[in-house]
Amino acid sequence: MSVFTRFKNFFKDRNPTETVVKLVRESGNSIYTWNGELLDNGDIRAMVRPFTQAAGKFDAKHIRENVEKDGTPDIKVNPEPYVRILLTEPNPIMTGVMFRQRLAWQYMLKNNAFAYIVRDANGFAIQMYPLEWNSVEALLDEQRRLYLRFSLQTGKQAVISYEDVIHIPRDVGGNELFGRPNQKALEMLMEVAVASDRSIVQAVKNGGAIKWLLKYTRGMRPEELKTRAKEFAKSFLDTENSEDGSVGVAATGADAEAKQVDPHDYVPNAMVMSAVNKRLMAYFGTNEKIINSSYTEDEWNAYYENVIEPFAQGMAEEFTRKIFSRWERARGNRITMDSTSLQYASMQSKLGLVQMVDRGAMTPNEWRQIMNLSPIEGGDKPIRRLDTQVVKEGGKE
Repeated sequence: MSVFTRFKNFFKDRNPTETVVKLVRESGNSIYTWNGELLDNGDIRAMVRPFTQAAGKFDAKHIRENVEKDGTPDIKVNPEPYVRILLTEPNPIMTGVMFRQRLAWQYMLKNNAFAYIVRDANGFAIQMYPLEWNSVEALLDEQRRLYLRFSLQTGKQAVISYEDVIHIPRDVGGNELFGRPNQKALEMLMEVAVASDRSIVQAVKNGGAIKWLLKYTRGMRPEELKTRAKEFAKSFLDTENSEDGSVGVAATGADAEAKQVDPHDYVPNAMVMSAVNKRLMAYFGTNEKIINSSYTEDEWNAYYENVIEPFAQGMAEEFTRKIFSRWERARGNRITMDSTSLQYASMQSKLGLVQMVDRGAMTPNEWRQIMNLSPIEGGDKPIRRLDTQVVKEGGKE
């Protein structure tokens, strides 16, 4: 039986009642998704999309760093093939980019990103799957080991040991395990946003179907109202069949008032819509320039440092903690999320990085990656100009 088949059977046959566990709801350790799908709102999707696309561009690497007997550092990049494949091809149905993007969507919209780690008989991680969940509950067994019970979007339930779950929370205040959901923070804003969208749609419909409004001062039967409306339209609005020469001029009796319908009367106040969008953008840590890709170098770097980088660091630490054992971590094994392809910079700034190559701080291939150029043979070795050599003991070269 393949690993992928075992993964599917795990969620198909697993019954959470088979595991003797104890709910810890007393501590508030349970979360649920919002019944209003944030992803269905176009504005929310536009606000979150730059973040998810940036998260997919992280270059996940396995670093092993040790110190030799003479005190010099020994750094190896991707020394284990199985870890490199796990990071670039986490499972048979998605790439590393897709995997990180799915985690990013959960992180922003649900404030909790979860992925399940499949291990072989020796305990080595061989596959990872993002979990699309509706609710999650924390459980403890008699030995105080932590489990999570997932209610998945497929309708299935599964209890998974927390050791086999990658968990990246956001807005962690007020809960000892999970990130706080978005429901209470966004509920009223989303109601206003949805109402505004509906008002705009209704205004467009009314603008195309209703041109005039006749208001009578006395009561009339519905049939008489329809007849009066047809007479008004035939007399004053039908420009092709006008016989009395009154085209362009309308007259009503003392018992009626005619008012032309302006579609803008049904459109919500622009200031209200702008205020709602600004509050939503502030909640997700973005702005119009980031959404429209019209940012400057400094504006993108500020967005990266405040919004993207915390997620990258959280992923790197959680991947390290869950993929490697304590023994492996103690021997210098860790996962990093390189952001070279994310660093937005002008051409002048990129050319200025040549000085870093001359001083051995960057390899030629790292600089070529920033310039969107393919690597060259021998470009992974750092180089140094002769006038920037390392100073020996005593200040002499």
